[in-house]
Amino acid sequence: MLFVLLLAACASRPPPIGAPVTAVPTQTQRAAESGRTPALQQLANEAAALMPLVISDLAKRFLRATDALPLVAARSTLRDDNTREFFSPAEAAALPAARREKLAKLELDEYRYYFTKYGTPLAYVRALELAATHGFNDPKGAHILDFGYGSIGHLRLLASLGAHTVGVDPDSYLSALYREPSDQGAVAPARGVYRGAPGSVTLVHGRWPKDGASTEKVMRGGPYQLVLSKNTLKRGYLKPERRANKNQLIDLGVPDDTFLTSIHQILKPGGLMVIYNLAPRQSTADKPFLPQADARSPFTREQFVKAGFNIIAFDANDHDFVRRMGLAVGWDKNDKGEVVNDLAANLFAMFTIVARPP
Repeated sequence: MLFVLLLAACASRPPPIGAPVTAVPTQTQRAAESGRTPALQQLANEAAALMPLVISDLAKRFLRATDALPLVAARSTLRDDNTREFFSPAEAAALPAARREKLAKLELDEYRYYFTKYGTPLAYVRALELAATHGFNDPKGAHILDFGYGSIGHLRLLASLGAHTVGVDPDSYLSALYREPSDQGAVAPARGVYRGAPGSVTLVHGRWPKDGASTEKVMRGGPYQLVLSKNTLKRGYLKPERRANKNQLIDLGVPDDTFLTSIHQILKPGGLMVIYNLAPRQSTADKPFLPQADARSPFTREQFVKAGFNIIAFDANDHDFVRRMGLAVGWDKNDKGEVVNDLAANLFAMFTIVARPP
């Protein structure tokens, strides 16, 4: 089964891939006045709107670091509309001519670089706030793994605060987009926020822990003080309660116990794993099941304990915070600023936090 990372339809909503991205006039005006591009201005606006919601120094510094994100030029990619696979120009050139001729060329701009298909990278601020609440306070020199990273933005932000971040994801969209040497390696400190040694970004495009090559890269980047997973490890994706489209499901490629043991092995003693999932409202019984709407942990308490973890929080309700976050970044509005979504009825969040004993 293809491992597909399908984000719940409750994050910032980029237009369809291939469609032109048009900033609203006020944002364009602000971008011109600040010297930022529209994409970076949107991130700056979101960071300012989210700042009053967070308490920890880690979360505040993460948001402030958006001012140091670099400009990124548009990139060409190619897509197979039948298989939904993406290719870089070099990858496409290596394909048989008959297949190459069927690929559609797409220009992915700076907005796509930071928001990809999954919405704002700043939504990670809540997972980081939870990590800080339970002991992970300083990213300087820390090693952080994100399983199903979905976007480079939050990895760069953490790296600009001195962290060594590793993002794991099998999505060909990401490997085709983040193909330049500058996407990985050392990241300069965020000016005015952090003055220590540079952090770094490493991207692993494969099916860890099933894939041997991916496992080697992940192990090389550890051991980790923090493992994150947002909108990937959902019960609905891994263990749907009703029949669901296979393209909307996730197959880890290994048994649950193997996966959890792998997480335990790469964590430092005392290290945390934070699973944070957003979800829309589930469909009624007479309509197709929405895997993304079941935000519960796909693993039971007993499975975590068997793998050697201490459970800090399990399927905790975070609906109130995520709705305030959604209002702050405009998840209730369309691109015209019109309110089109009742977040109180349509947006939910749950989290699970476990730790490797010291």
